[in-house]
Amino acid sequence: MSSRIEILNDGGFRSDGRRQYELREMTFDMAEQAGADGSASVAHGLTQVRVSVFGPREAKMRSQTIHDRANINVEVGIAPFSTGDRRKRSKGDKRILEFASTIKSTFEPVIQTALYPRSQIDIFVHVLQQDGGVLQACINATTLALANAGVPLLDFVCAVTGGVHAAAPMLDLTTLEENDLPHVTVAVMPRTGRVTLVSMETRLHVDRFEEILRLAGQAGGVIHKEMRAVVRERTKGLVDAMGAGVRTSDFAEDAMVADS
Repeated sequence: MSSRIEILNDGGFRSDGRRQYELREMTFDMAEQAGADGSASVAHGLTQVRVSVFGPREAKMRSQTIHDRANINVEVGIAPFSTGDRRKRSKGDKRILEFASTIKSTFEPVIQTALYPRSQIDIFVHVLQQDGGVLQACINATTLALANAGVPLLDFVCAVTGGVHAAAPMLDLTTLEENDLPHVTVAVMPRTGRVTLVSMETRLHVDRFEEILRLAGQAGGVIHKEMRAVVRERTKGLVDAMGAGVRTSDFAEDAMVADS
């Protein structure tokens, strides 16, 4: 497949200066969002996604209630300013519905829904900026938002996009690379090594698929390490805040006893 742009130069560098296996800079933020039970923002390079989680809570519609497990509802919104064409997509847009369905099927075997029968977990995904790897960013942000909401998971879900240029595998593609290369998005559970998602919208030769899958698993381990560090930092902050609250209440109680 001939490339219309210089994807990989003779020195082994890509158009943004990375090596073929190098991931873009990752930013994870688990700051609270008003009203949400859990939220997270993720950036892979210039691609930015924010996810809010509500629940487990009572389903708004009786038809959505499942008697032996929680129902997972996923809604995706793409900001018109997230791309250069500024195209506004409605909720019924085929691309948005596909994204929502893919995210839901990815997390259904990971969330312990049996613990919350006859309830619903709402996941709202907001794509703020697109520069390739949108699906991987949505999945990684959803993992952190669910963890932030206290929803029990069997494992982290870490996703990355891989492609092939002139028989050379590449990871974490930008929009320019995705438009020009056959690529696949893979989501893995790092502890068990299980694959929860393989999404491929272009043709990829079977001889290259196995190598991409192996590299995606290794990249998932790198992403997992970063995500785990953010979760630990967030948990430590909550524990410290709880401890400070206990110490403050003890001090107030002692002051009241002294006054009496």
